[in-house]
Formats: sequence, structure tokens, C-alpha cells
Amino acid sequence: MSVSIAYLAVLLIWSTTPLGIVWSSESISPSFAVLLRMVIAVILGILVVKARRIDLPWHRKALTLYTYSAIGIFGGMMFSYLAATYLSSGIISLVFGFSPIISAVLAKYILTEPKISLMRKLSMVISIIGLAIVCSDNFNLADNGIYGVVFILCAVFFFSLSGVLVKSVTLAIHPLATTVGALSIATPMFLITWLILDGTLPIEQWQAKSLWATLYLGVFGSLIGFYAYFTVLQKLSASNVTLITLITPIIALTLGAILNDETINDKLILGAFLVLLGLSLYHFGHRLSVIKTNATKAKLNVK
Repeated sequence: MSVSIAYLAVLLIWSTTPLGIVWSSESISPSFAVLLRMVIAVILGILVVKARRIDLPWHRKALTLYTYSAIGIFGGMMFSYLAATYLSSGIISLVFGFSPIISAVLAKYILTEPKISLMRKLSMVISIIGLAIVCSDNFNLADNGIYGVVFILCAVFFFSLSGVLVKSVTLAIHPLATTVGALSIATPMFLITWLILDGTLPIEQWQAKSLWATLYLGVFGSLIGFYAYFTVLQKLSASNVTLITLITPIIALTLGAILNDETINDKLILGAFLVLLGLSLYHFGHRLSVIKTNATKAKLNVK
């Protein structure tokens, strides 16, 4: 898969995944919906790896990479499905936009990266204010809506932690091997979680809409989506990868409103604008400082 196709695939799949999660959880319990999704993905992944004769190593370093990747798959997906019971698909995507910011904070301590600049700290504050506005109008404490916010923040944390930990492992490996290896480790974790939280199979309650959404997420959201993500993660800089998180919330909010009758009101628009503004400043604010500095130097040289 070429980098450009992989990038476009990640953009489209990440934009549609939140709505797919909401639909798949409508008649199937969240813990089993995500388990079924992973089972589909890992079976197809193993078949593709064998058919294409892709090397799937299981030495210690590979196991470390798979485990770090599985943290994001299990933590990110499990908590996202739990959050879908309380939040709309658009808000799930919007909160996931915080992953680059959380990743930067984690990378500072795990990868000993440079301190976060004042501009980036300001952008974080703007984004958090936007998120507070969105949440204030989209969940009700009396209806346990706070659980949805806690779940999705946990999902973003584990997804971000996984990305940082994966960056700490230097290993030349096929992205599909990374995907299948990670899914192989994560799937038993989903099975255990389902047995603990639910453990039932009320098949008579399942609706076609939920089944088709689960199938889509298994094939595209998991197998192809993670394959494309690991391809992009290997080939592009972190700044280019994080651009995806600026675009997907807009598409997800639009799809949620059109296909799932999700409400887009003034508070949501204002909150989303502040979140995306903060994220934009986080990614590109330093460039404004560089441009300003260069302009000042140019004026001094003219004088």
C-alpha cells in the first residue's frame, strides 16, 4: 500500500469509525461487538499474511512492538465502545482529536522529548475550553453521561500511550505483520473483557444494521485501518500524521448529523471550533513564530 493511499484510507476510516461503533452497539452489547470486530479482523489478517507470505516474527522485540500496539487497540477500542452508549459519534471523533496533545505530554516523559512550548500550552487550554463547552451541552449528569466522557478520555489516553510506546521500538517489520501481531494479542483481552462484563449471546436481539456495522469495522476499521495507520506511522513525520485528527472530527460530525440524526447546535459548533483552533495552533503555532522572527530579521537587515 502506497503512503498516499494509506493516508487517505486512515482519513476515511477514522472519520466513519465512530458512527460504525455507535451503530454496532445499538443491538449488540459493546463488549461483544468489539470482540466480534476483532475476531473478524484477526482471522482475515492471518489469511492475508499467509497468502502473501509476509514474515510474522515472534522474537522478543517483535512481541514488545505487538504488545505496545495492542495497548492502543484494546484500550482505545474497548473504552470507545463503552463511550458510544452515552456519546454521539461526532463527539467521540472530536475528543479523539486530543490524541496528539496527550501523545506530546506522554512523549516528554517516556521519550524524553523537549519541553512543551508556551504556544502549545496555550493551544491546549483553548482546546480544553472547547471540549468543556461541547460536553456541557451534550451529556447529563443525571443520566450518567459523565461516564461517556470518562470512557472516551480513557480511550484517547491508551491510544496515545500506545503510539508513543510504538515509536520507542526500532524494528523494520511489515505494517501488516504489526497489525496481525497486535490483533493476536489484543483479541484474547477482548474475549476476557466480554466474559467479565457480559458473557451472553442474545442473538435474537441483534439487528442487521449492527451486524453490517460490525462487519465493516472488522474488515475496514480494524484490519485495513490499522494496516494503513502503521504504514503511515512508519513513513511520515508525526506532524503529518496528526493532521488527520484535524479533519476527521469535521467529517464525523457531518456524517453523524446526516446519517444518524445527531444534533449540531450552536454550543457544539462553538466548542468544536475552539477544539480545532487549539489543535491547529498546537500543530502550526510554532511556524507563525518562525515567520514572525524571520520577518523581523528581514526588516533589520533592510535598515
